[in-house]
Amino acid sequence: MNVTLFKRKSFIATLALILVLSSLLTACGGSGNSDGKGNGPKEVTIGYQVIPNAELLVKTQGLAEKKFPDTKINWKAFDSGRDVNTAIAAGGIDLGLAGSVPVAIGIANKLPYQVYFLHDIIGEAESLAVRNNSNVKSVKDLVGKKVAVPFGSTSHFSLLSALKSEGVDAASVTILDLQPQDILAAWQRKDIDGAFVWNPTLAKLIADDGAVLITAEQLADKGIITADVGVVRTAFADEYPEFVKQYVSVLDEAVKLYRDKPEEVAKALAPVLSTDESDALAQTKQLVWLTSEEQSDAKYLGSKKTESGFADVLLQTGQFLADQKQIPSVPGLESFQNAIRQEALKR
Repeated sequence: MNVTLFKRKSFIATLALILVLSSLLTACGGSGNSDGKGNGPKEVTIGYQVIPNAELLVKTQGLAEKKFPDTKINWKAFDSGRDVNTAIAAGGIDLGLAGSVPVAIGIANKLPYQVYFLHDIIGEAESLAVRNNSNVKSVKDLVGKKVAVPFGSTSHFSLLSALKSEGVDAASVTILDLQPQDILAAWQRKDIDGAFVWNPTLAKLIADDGAVLITAEQLADKGIITADVGVVRTAFADEYPEFVKQYVSVLDEAVKLYRDKPEEVAKALAPVLSTDESDALAQTKQLVWLTSEEQSDAKYLGSKKTESGFADVLLQTGQFLADQKQIPSVPGLESFQNAIRQEALKR
């Protein structure tokens, strides 16, 4: 059996089992237990990724802990949105960060969550890096090469989209399913010719005899938009809507801090990104940070169900994935519109 097909079928089967377990866990309650006074959750688990955006700044600066002194905030690190989907389905986290592609997959598979915030619009921070000695000067030169990417991620979507836009059959490229840390190890061993991945791994590939072939920003100019998305378990958000709103206000605080004092933010993020302050600053600039007010615009999450441009992006992403047989089918636009929790943006 084709290895990729086997992985995909195994993932779908596993996800189906986890969804059944999720319904049982939801009925029993997750980490968001009331403090007994009706003021909010006693404990919250947030799944994050090491990406230079507002949520990483919130964690680094302890802003959530300051905002919610009576709530225990548990931070759980993930390497990809695929793992976040699994954790959400299992009831292991209350809020999580996943790329727009895993979120489209999650909604298509009826995961019990909603989009409450866009942590960033992906620009140059996610790119296809190739070795300088690989003789790859264009996307068409990838034929016969080994390219690594985390399957089911925004990078995977971008890679397949880039190949399709240039008329390259994906089957003519050896595409390997590797997580970021494994991509770095494979690159250092010289096992791969290229990789589509995000920072900070991307920066490490560039520093080690790599060059950028194409960026997510360039693909966005062609209408292939990707983003890092905040999702929340629907049951948790229904029980604690004010907490979700207030957490969004904390994210807004982080966005404002970045805009007012970018060098200070870079200094705070540099150790987490395992880099120096100048590179950390460069990495933050490769992502677009938006406030909740800006995200209420119709081209992003919008202010009402029927005007969410991001719901359209998720539908288009799902349609692409279905065409590529990454998911069995894609639901209608209404399913994606209903998965946008716009009330979280309102004060």
